[in-house]
Amino acid sequence: MMNCVIVDDEPLAREGLASYVRELDFLALAGVCENPLELLPLIDKQPIDLIFLDIQMPKMNGIEFLKIMQKPPMVVITTAYPSYALEGFQLNVLDYLLKPITFERFFKASSKARDYYRLLTKPAGEQQSNVADEDYCFIKCGNKYEKIPFADILYVEGMQNYVNIYTLKGKFMTILSLRGLEENLNSQLFIRVHKSYIVSINKIESIEGNEIFIQNHRIPISRNYRQQIIDEVVSKKLWENTKRKNV
Repeated sequence: MMNCVIVDDEPLAREGLASYVRELDFLALAGVCENPLELLPLIDKQPIDLIFLDIQMPKMNGIEFLKIMQKPPMVVITTAYPSYALEGFQLNVLDYLLKPITFERFFKASSKARDYYRLLTKPAGEQQSNVADEDYCFIKCGNKYEKIPFADILYVEGMQNYVNIYTLKGKFMTILSLRGLEENLNSQLFIRVHKSYIVSINKIESIEGNEIFIQNHRIPISRNYRQQIIDEVVSKKLWENTKRKNV
């Protein structure tokens, strides 16, 4: 279980997030603060694994707090202002939630934090022993079962009652829902880019306009997913002129 803290100057926002936390059995609410200054004593008293952090607050905003804090816990930004997204991800926040925050979106961010927490806290020997068990799956294609290494997957296309899995070795069709398949893929390696497409992040060669290019494939990006792709895929690895000023 992860200890989390909510930092927000709006009482209704704090109550809403607290009610969401109580719905998840892998989160324990260790404290609720009106501003980052109240958070510091909490961190000194007990281990905090995750912070749900607002940006616009009196005394000190969330971005300023992250800039001065050394080795912060995992952070999920909760704000009404989308303009801070790039700066937030440059400060290594785990996710960026825009108010009003739905439970579905909160659950997705919290699950991402849980997966990352498990990765950080898993013993090294256990990590090595499980690698072979987690790098492939089997799917049923007609009358046989095909072994699909996750590292070979380029992208997945969802059709009405089945999915096409495009890999380095070719295309495989199986009767699965795209949503069900997505739930079994590592969210750090794969990302939904369209209601009908999931792509391997490592296989993306370029993004132009509303299309992703993987080898000779062109995968559409829907408007609803474009900003998430920029935030979670591009921004984390983006080299800009501003980063070269001190060179």
